[in-house]
Amino acid sequence: MSPVIHMPEPLCLIKNANGRLVANPKALAILSAIMQPVVVVAIVGLCRTGKSYLMNRLAGKSKGFSIGSTVQPHTKGIWMWCVPHPKKSDHTLVLLDTEGLGDIEKGDKKNDTQIFVLALLLSSTFVYNTMNKIDQRDIDLLHYVTELSGLLRTVSSPDLDGIEDAADFVSICPDLVWTLRDFYLDLEAHGQLITADEYLENSLRPKQGTDQGLPNFNLPRLCVQKSFPVKKCFTFYLPTLRKKLAQLETLHDDDLDPEFVQQVADFCSYIFSHSNAKTLLGGIKVNGSRLETLVLTYVNAISSGDLPCMEDAVLALAEIENLAAVQKAIAHYDQQMFQKVQLPTETLQELQDLHRASEREAIEVFMKNSFKDVDQSFQKKLETLLEARQEDFHKRNLEASLDRCSALLQDIFHPLEGDVKRGIYSKAGGHRLYVQKTEELKAKYYQEPRKGIQAEEALQKYLQSKESVRDRILQTDLALTEREKEMEEARVKAEVLKAEEQRMWVAVLRQYQQMMEQRERLLQEQVRQMERNRMFQHPLQKRALDLRHHCQILWKITEKLEFCMKINEFLRVAEKTFAEEKAKRESSEKEKKLHEQKVKKLLKKCENLTRAFMEFKAKMTEEIRVRESLLKEMNERIKRLKAFGGATV
Repeated sequence: MSPVIHMPEPLCLIKNANGRLVANPKALAILSAIMQPVVVVAIVGLCRTGKSYLMNRLAGKSKGFSIGSTVQPHTKGIWMWCVPHPKKSDHTLVLLDTEGLGDIEKGDKKNDTQIFVLALLLSSTFVYNTMNKIDQRDIDLLHYVTELSGLLRTVSSPDLDGIEDAADFVSICPDLVWTLRDFYLDLEAHGQLITADEYLENSLRPKQGTDQGLPNFNLPRLCVQKSFPVKKCFTFYLPTLRKKLAQLETLHDDDLDPEFVQQVADFCSYIFSHSNAKTLLGGIKVNGSRLETLVLTYVNAISSGDLPCMEDAVLALAEIENLAAVQKAIAHYDQQMFQKVQLPTETLQELQDLHRASEREAIEVFMKNSFKDVDQSFQKKLETLLEARQEDFHKRNLEASLDRCSALLQDIFHPLEGDVKRGIYSKAGGHRLYVQKTEELKAKYYQEPRKGIQAEEALQKYLQSKESVRDRILQTDLALTEREKEMEEARVKAEVLKAEEQRMWVAVLRQYQQMMEQRERLLQEQVRQMERNRMFQHPLQKRALDLRHHCQILWKITEKLEFCMKINEFLRVAEKTFAEEKAKRESSEKEKKLHEQKVKKLLKKCENLTRAFMEFKAKMTEEIRVRESLLKEMNERIKRLKAFGGATV
C-alpha cells in the first residue's frame, strides 16, 4: 500500500530562473514517492482571474495557493499541491496552479507559451479559466493547441500523417474544462435557454460559407474540438461585492453569493467524479514517479529550445521503466538461481534446466514491469544479460566442480602419497600393490556424491600428474625383482655346489673309511698274528699298537683338516657373493636417494605452481568483482543522470 502524502501547503514545482524553466528537486522527490495513479488537474488563464481560488477549493482548503488582492500577480511558474483524492482512495489528486498569462511585468510571451504547454502536457484535466464570456481572443489563445498538435502526435512515421484524431491520440489528451468567471450574460440562444456546455459548443462551432475570412475563423475552433474530445463548461457569478474580494480567503460561504457557492461546488464535484488518472499511450496509467519523469522530460526539452512531443516523453519514460524492469528481472533470476542451484551440479543438463526455469520467471517479471517495449529491445537486452548470467553460472559450476574434485582427490589419495614418500612401494612387487591401491581409491572417489561435470577430467588430470611416480615405482620394482632373481640364482647355485661338495666329501670319506677299515682289518690280523707270536713278538706288538694309535690320531687330524678346508672354501665363496650383493644394494640406495630428491623437487615445483594458480585465481575473482561493482555504479549513475538530468541543467 502506498504511503499517504502529507503536503500541508503547495510547493513550487517549476520556476523560471534567468529565462529558463527549472524543476524543483523537493517537489520531484514528493512525486517520486507516490506509487498510486495520479489525477492531474492544471489550471491556465489570464492573471488575476481567480485561478488559485478554484484550486484551493479543489484541495478542500480556503487557503493554500496564493490569492493576491493587488494588481501584482502572486503565482510564479507552476505550483503543485498533492492531496488524497476525495472520491478515489487508490488515487492521488495533483493540483497544478500556473502563473497567470499576459502579465505585463514579464514582457515575454515565450514564458506564457511554455507555462501553457507544460500545464497541457502534464494534466489529465485541463481547466481553461477566462473572464466574463467566450470571445475570439480566448479561442485564439487556446489555439496554441493547434501549434502543439504536430508535437503531440504519438507516431512520427510519414505513413501515419493525417490521423491526429486516432484513438491513441485521444486517449492521451486531457479533458477540457472551460470556466467563465464573473459571468454576466444570460444563457439564451434564439430565444431559448441553453446550458453552459451548449454555450461552449456553440462558441466552438465553425461557420459555413465561402467568405475568405472563414478559414481563419474556423481553424482554431476545429483544432480545439479535435484536440479536446471531452469538453465541459462552468459559469461563475461574481462571488461577492467587489470591495470584499480582497478578503476572499477569509470569507465564509455565508458571506458569499449562494449561487457562486453552488457553482463552485458543482465544479468541484465534476472534477472529483469525472477527472481520470493521467494516461499515456497504450492505456498506461501515470503514477508519481512517472509524472516526475514527464516533468523532467518536458522541462529539459523546453530548456533546450524544443517544445516536447508526447512520443519523446513516452520513450524517455519507457527507457527508465524498462531499465528498471530489466534490473528487477535480473535480480529475480539471480535470487532464484542462488536459491535453487547447488554448485557443482551433477550434470550440465541439471544446470540448464534450472536456468531455463529461472529465465522464464525473469521474463515474466520483466513483462509485468515493462513499459511500451514495442521493438522488444529491452527484452532482447534482458535475454543477452541472461545469456551472460548463464555463461557465468556455467563457469562457476566448472570451477566449483574442479575445486570439489581437487579437494576430494587430495583427501582420498593423501594416504597413498604418504606411503609413496615413505617408500612402502619401493620393493619388488610394489608396482602391482600401487596399482591395486590406486584402483581402490578410484572406486572410493567415484562413490562420492556431487562432484560435478569435471569429475572424470579432474581424476584423469590427477592420475596423469602421478604418472612419473607410478613409472618410478615400476622401474624400482623391475630393478629389485631382477636383483632378487639374480640372488635366487646365486643361492641355488651355491646350494647345488654345496650338495655336490657334500657328495664328493661323502665319497672321499667313504673311500677313506674303506681304506681305514681295510687297514684296521690288516692291523687286527697282524694283532692276532702277534698274539699268536706274543711271546716272541711282544716288542713288535707294542709297536703295532702304538702305530695303530698314531694312525687313529692321524686319521682324526686329517678328517678335521679336510673339514676345515671345506668350510674355509664355502666361507670364501659366500663372502664373495655377499660382497657383490652389498655393492649392488649400495648402488640401488644411491639411485633411490637420487629419485627421492627428484620427486621432492617436482613436488615443490607443483606446490609453487598451485600457489601461483590460486593467487592468480583470487586476483581474477577480485578484479571481476571490482568490475561488476563499477558496472553497477555506472548503471546507477546513468539512471540518476537520466532521471535528474533536467534538474542539473
